[in-house]
Amino acid sequence: MKKELINNHIQLDDSGRLVHLLGLENLPKSHLLDILEKADGLIDANGHLKKSKALDDMSVANLFFEPSTRTRNTFEIAAMRSSANVINVDLANSALKKNEALMDTMQSLKAMQIDMFVIRHKQSGLPHHVAQHLKGVSILNAGDGTNAHPTQALLDMLSIRQHKPNFEALSVAIVGDIIHSRVAHSDIQALKTLGTTDIRLIAPDGLQYGAKNESTIKRFSDIDAGLKDCDVIIVLRLQKERMIEADIPNEQDYFDNYGLTKERLALAKPDAIVMHPGPINRGVEIDSAVADCKQSIILQQVTNGIAIRMAVMQILAQNS
Repeated sequence: MKKELINNHIQLDDSGRLVHLLGLENLPKSHLLDILEKADGLIDANGHLKKSKALDDMSVANLFFEPSTRTRNTFEIAAMRSSANVINVDLANSALKKNEALMDTMQSLKAMQIDMFVIRHKQSGLPHHVAQHLKGVSILNAGDGTNAHPTQALLDMLSIRQHKPNFEALSVAIVGDIIHSRVAHSDIQALKTLGTTDIRLIAPDGLQYGAKNESTIKRFSDIDAGLKDCDVIIVLRLQKERMIEADIPNEQDYFDNYGLTKERLALAKPDAIVMHPGPINRGVEIDSAVADCKQSIILQQVTNGIAIRMAVMQILAQNS
């Protein structure tokens, strides 16, 4: 997919309203904060999610061309808690398997009175392509290739804000496969928009961030140096195929050099929080003692994922 299409600012209409959520690059700070505020209002004082009638009589279709558990389920729950009709499209037995073009399938689904499409695809820019050519519906990017995962980054920002409200004063460390991670790419964009000026990217050379030098971003190959006195640690899942590309011999070698242990967590500030997008590879990128410790907010992230996805869908419904 052409880079200019991925970066094309097609998620806002001529009035500046959010009509798709495709990525966080160039998304105005006001929109990002509106989503966080909306999501925060959907969680009661006891941490329970509220129900809403905001999507009553609307239909949301989930199209996951890649396997997913957390993201797909939380999108489905979010739509149902907002009173939408939810359709999980059976892609394994769809017309696409009969060589129908993707846009023909999308047009057919639209003709079935679908209002929103949630799309995950291995091709970077695919949701942007659909949004550009399919009019009258809202497109939500649930992860495209190595490009972006906007709702994951938004739920990460909501989770951070619940513990560390002043983003400008934060030191945030992201550990793991930075270069291939759509989560990392969207987190970096969100943190920059919110004013964070100390973003630390910790990875082996073969998995490090490949963008141009920026004053807000520091790169570390030494995890101990990168974690020192940080406020937030976001640990990324390591995929085995990426280990081969980065010339990492085995999982134990990666854990020895980049796994988050209790000893390494102690290098951060005493009140630092630990995050992970899931699913967790215990003993590969994070030790069980850390994943389950009091500083870990990993399960809180899961709940916040539902709130963020509810908020995004409700805002898009309001603007449709």
